[in-house]
Amino acid sequence: MAAAAFVALLAAAGFRAAPSVLIDPLHEEFGWSRATIGAAVSVNLVLYGLFAPFAAALMERFGIRRVAATALFVVALGAGGTVFMSTSWELILCWGVLVGAGTGSMAMSFAATVTTRWFVRHRGAVTGVLTAAGSTGQLVFLPIVATLAVGNGWRTASLVIAIAALAVVPVVLLVVRDHPADIGTTALGAPADAEVARPVPKGGSARRALVVLFQAARTKSFWLLAIGFAICGATTNGLVGTHFIPAAHDHGMPQTTAASLLALVGVFDVVGTVASGWLTDRVDPRLLLGVYYALRGVSLALLPQLLTDSVQPSMWAFILFYGLDWVATVPPTVALCIRSFGEAGPIVFGWVFACHQVGAAFAASAAGAVRDQLGDYALAWYVAAGLAVIASVASVSITRSGKRELTFAR
Repeated sequence: MAAAAFVALLAAAGFRAAPSVLIDPLHEEFGWSRATIGAAVSVNLVLYGLFAPFAAALMERFGIRRVAATALFVVALGAGGTVFMSTSWELILCWGVLVGAGTGSMAMSFAATVTTRWFVRHRGAVTGVLTAAGSTGQLVFLPIVATLAVGNGWRTASLVIAIAALAVVPVVLLVVRDHPADIGTTALGAPADAEVARPVPKGGSARRALVVLFQAARTKSFWLLAIGFAICGATTNGLVGTHFIPAAHDHGMPQTTAASLLALVGVFDVVGTVASGWLTDRVDPRLLLGVYYALRGVSLALLPQLLTDSVQPSMWAFILFYGLDWVATVPPTVALCIRSFGEAGPIVFGWVFACHQVGAAFAASAAGAVRDQLGDYALAWYVAAGLAVIASVASVSITRSGKRELTFAR
């Protein structure tokens, strides 16, 4: 189950690798400004986040397998549709709406739902592995997308990603199961006397998601988690994930080289995220988040001095460090959502993740505007560093108690 979920998340991440590589080719072919292209990325990022809590509720009602297979098909539809676009609104429709909705349904709430249902023992470690699939897949695809875009054109890159997403649909349909009870067992590490019973599907998925939001919003922990994760999104997907390649290109670095560096971030991210999952099973997740965000702020403050036309040792150090920290924040955030909100934890995490993507969307647009107005990205890096410090403070301020703050109504 974990392996199939890993492959599905990896495939869904494929098209999300495209934006940073295709900004310059789209600008050159259509004449669209970086702010216009950044707006399409912003729509993608917002929907990617906003669909997460509703997808978690849909998985409660219709099952993981159906939702995941449908989401991958929508990703393929959006990726393939970009081949025929000629106007910016079509870019927003295909790249922003369709791919944003599809990947949002395969976002971190998917991983949270799988780990909550299927694992008691090693839940943090498995969360780390599945998180790495979603984020690392996006980065590892970068050299492939960049090579295809440079050698064969951006349309070829889009088609390859669409085909890859469709290829995984049979894997999901054949392997993924909605609940351990479907195969007559219980979650890994569940008590020996745990009942082997499939939960009754819950109706009103949209209502369920909204009710959980309204109840969670009454707690301090939810808002602290939301603030921290919004800044997490702004400093990863929104800023570095979208603008690192054009920023490096501004300093004379070839796009393919910059894409390979960002892919290397993804390689180190696997190690960092899995290690973070292991630590989450053993260390107070509040403290882990505080450390992660503080160190991220330091690295972003140093980045403007590291960008040159070639890869220097200092840049290698940044890639290693930032890669280890990229989404190491997810396992402790999931753990805090489940610890505070129990069975509703995956849906609460979906809303927290929505805040992550709102932050990412804001950063994607704002950084593009900074580049258009000032001619470089330096201000964007420094502001992001300051925000990371705020996220660190918010994280360590989360309630320490392991007691659930609310009992969630059905």
